[in-house]
Amino acid sequence: MEKLSSDDSNRKVHGLSHGGKIILFACKRDPAVNVSERGGLTFRSFYFEREGNAFLNATEGATAISRKLSAHVDIVTCKCAVDVQKRVKTAFVLVTKKSEKGGSFKYSLLALRSSHRLEPCIEFKLPYQMKGKVCILQGPTVLWSHDNSVSYTSPLAEGVQKIPIQMSKCLFGELPIQKGQLFALGLSEPLLANHSPTLGYLFEGGHAFDGSLILPHPYISITQCMRVLTADRVDDVLRCSVIAATSSKQLVLFENGTVKDTCEVPFGQVEDIQMVDTGRNGCLFVVSFKQGHVCAVWKETFQIASCWSDVDSTHVDDFLGCGTEQILLIFRNKGISSGPLEKFLITDLCGISYSCGQGSEVPKASPPPQENSLLTLQALESRLQSGLIVLQELEREVRVKDRVLQQSIQVLTDVLSGRETVLSQPEQEGLVALWDSDEESNDETLDDKSHESPALSSRPKIDKLWHRITEEQPASGVSLSLLTEPGQNSTPAVIQTRSQVFWLPACGPSTPTLSSPSSGFTFSEPAAKRSRQHIASDDFSGCRLAVTAVTKLAPLLTSGCVKCHAMLHYVEKAEAVFPGSSPTTAVLHCGEVSLDIHDLCQKPLLQNPQIKTDEVREDLLSLLTVLDNWVLRIDSPDYSLGDIDGWIKRREGFKKINVSPEYLLLDSPGSSAPMLLRWHQINPFQGDLSIHSSQLQMLQFLDSMLSYLPDSCFLQPVKRARSQSTAQKLASALEKEVLSLREGLSSLLCVKDEEERNKGHTEHCEIPDSGSAEDLIRCCREVWQQNVEKSRLRLNPVVDAGRYREMIQSISQVKMESDLAALRQLYQS
Repeated sequence: MEKLSSDDSNRKVHGLSHGGKIILFACKRDPAVNVSERGGLTFRSFYFEREGNAFLNATEGATAISRKLSAHVDIVTCKCAVDVQKRVKTAFVLVTKKSEKGGSFKYSLLALRSSHRLEPCIEFKLPYQMKGKVCILQGPTVLWSHDNSVSYTSPLAEGVQKIPIQMSKCLFGELPIQKGQLFALGLSEPLLANHSPTLGYLFEGGHAFDGSLILPHPYISITQCMRVLTADRVDDVLRCSVIAATSSKQLVLFENGTVKDTCEVPFGQVEDIQMVDTGRNGCLFVVSFKQGHVCAVWKETFQIASCWSDVDSTHVDDFLGCGTEQILLIFRNKGISSGPLEKFLITDLCGISYSCGQGSEVPKASPPPQENSLLTLQALESRLQSGLIVLQELEREVRVKDRVLQQSIQVLTDVLSGRETVLSQPEQEGLVALWDSDEESNDETLDDKSHESPALSSRPKIDKLWHRITEEQPASGVSLSLLTEPGQNSTPAVIQTRSQVFWLPACGPSTPTLSSPSSGFTFSEPAAKRSRQHIASDDFSGCRLAVTAVTKLAPLLTSGCVKCHAMLHYVEKAEAVFPGSSPTTAVLHCGEVSLDIHDLCQKPLLQNPQIKTDEVREDLLSLLTVLDNWVLRIDSPDYSLGDIDGWIKRREGFKKINVSPEYLLLDSPGSSAPMLLRWHQINPFQGDLSIHSSQLQMLQFLDSMLSYLPDSCFLQPVKRARSQSTAQKLASALEKEVLSLREGLSSLLCVKDEEERNKGHTEHCEIPDSGSAEDLIRCCREVWQQNVEKSRLRLNPVVDAGRYREMIQSISQVKMESDLAALRQLYQS
């Protein structure tokens, strides 16, 4: 609802909300411009100030529409829509100028840019005047109907276009699919063969479809306003959720063309339906009516929340800047007033309420219907009963604990006095034993063995050894090395590999979650659920790791067939057994891998990502190891990011990997390698995108993603939290060495220059009082000699020996660290 009353009878005020502000447009003659410029358009924007509980003027401006005295300029409509070229939501206003003879009408669509200027976007002429519903949707695209024909225009269209289908009772809308698709919905006139009487037309593709997928045929003729909530394509069939207001004073919710729920509204002649996102409290539908009535309906329960009357316009935006949306109701001024924003109400019906200028005429919220009250009482009664059940269970547990404590005290007393104690069965106390009596001997034996050989229990257990062959892809702690099987009179050769570590869930191999790779770790001891004595060793049964090693295949297969021994290098936490001792490095033989040059029929990895098997999990780990990885932080300071995860899933070719649902796989026939994506939403304005693919695939995906993201968002790489590799440590050490040398020399030279300046202040040539030529020449010569000496010392500086010794010691220490890093890098390579 955009029309506003005004105290100025010579202008009609139209308004919209954008970016938390209210923008008012009015057609009038601007006294600041030339007298001949009769047709002008002015705009003013207002922001809400909480402290003053009022709307304050933010910006204002004006533009000339026509210079002719007889021109009549009027505003048709104004709306916020997405500018596709700039990828940002913009305020648009459509104005019309009638010609002198009255035979044609000129229309201009103006955009209010961030520079607070009205810029022309579209201009066109019509032989008739627009009447009825005129829509401004994304593009921007202007849509209207006239004499059973639907017309539209946009910056990309060549003038005014008509769709090739005639339809009556026309409705316009937008399907929120990817970039969004605009459509017209109505009754076909005349009825086309092999077509449903309810016909839909997509402006982007230029083809018709069955309109009953959105609204059933009986509702087309009685629907006054509609709004598409969700839309998706499943097996090339449109699935959507729509809310519509009918002339029968009903609000109807449709899902896939069928009625799901209805709500009786107290008024008729609906003009607009808006949706309010109040955050945790859910969503509201705000329905505006022609007579100045407004009602709010909860989306979850589809019940009326409140009603208002004498409303001039209704707006939905984040006027308070709190991250959620509110409703702004601007009421009519019945008396003399100074502006259209004197009487208003800002509320979300969930605790937020700001009002001004209403006094005793505050519109009262309508009482909830009797059915709604009954449902509320039933819900409260159910919650009360569940609370009583929980309380009874807690009381029973307290009684059991008291009995167990009393028995424990009795047992201790009997032990101290030497008496024999008879214990009751655990079942009598409502307890369940953690182990049976026949298992106790086995547990005790295991515990004794653990004490006798603590080093053995610290060794990790190898579950499985597997290998995969993939395309050549560019690929540090725990590592995995490969040793070729020695031939006659030869020693095994160590093969160069690159290792990565992946944390796996401890509850079993079928758990579908998978953590990010890491390059270093130490085994941590999990907390035991219940144990009778402390075992001084690490329990590796609770830690599951996948250690991968990548190596080139060509050097291995020079002899046709080769066997490799996989050796796991890890660090034992010896401190758990011998306190104060340092960790030691251990090597564990994992098994053998056989490779044959005749078995290199490479098959694609992750052929069936929908199944949950060990093979699929191994394929996923292989791809995560060999593919290049980028982690990007996406920030959108001005607008929420929206459903990025849903946008990725709707793209053609992406499949969810069931063994690890946070990863999505793209394995299209045209790409040389598959792509893995992982999206982590931090908050509505920020998230991390992890991409495993080639560099070209990553750039192509980001290029298509930028068309969906807001224009103000920016991307930056995320710094890894993993430990540095030896190459990174070497580079860091060399950089620290260069910086230490530069800073040390700079400090010495600065100290020397300071001493020279102080000396220059004390040693200077005094100008003789006599002023003779010989004395002046002598003084100038002395000054010149002093400058020559300073230049010589500056080129060959002499520094303090103590400071120089300190600098050399510092640089030597840094150089030792860089040499050690270089040795580590050489050892690894």
